[in-house]
Amino acid sequence: MFRSTFWPNRRSRNPRARRGRRDDGFTLLELLVVLGIIVLIATIAAPQVLRYLGGARTETARVQISALYTALELYALDNGSFPPDDVGLKALVSAPDGQARWKGPYIKRATGIVDPWGQPYRYRRVGRGGQPDVYSLGRDNAPGGSGEDQDVLN
Repeated sequence: MFRSTFWPNRRSRNPRARRGRRDDGFTLLELLVVLGIIVLIATIAAPQVLRYLGGARTETARVQISALYTALELYALDNGSFPPDDVGLKALVSAPDGQARWKGPYIKRATGIVDPWGQPYRYRRVGRGGQPDVYSLGRDNAPGGSGEDQDVLN
């Protein structure tokens, strides 16, 4: 009978022939050790990542406030004054009643007037030095604070 060297021996394909080997998979002990190492690394790294994330939100608020203040200046150039307090930053997205010279929108999306913590940015027409104030109260949404709870002003 003709036997080809291309086809492997039938015995090597038999699943029972491989039972004695140790390389079939991982043991439960090996999996627990790896899982323990991953948990240890996550415990050490998680506080560092969260601290970095909090600083990034505060910095994002500073950049957004700067952009909003620039948009307010463009609004004032077109309309002759800053928007009134009762209209606030919404005047940058849609035309307030009675503003015939409005040439907006001055920011692309309405989500641009919301801070990184999900609260709307605050606005005062007459703030420090007679200029408008755009600010966020931070994560805690209360005046004062430190870290991620600090107020962010223009």
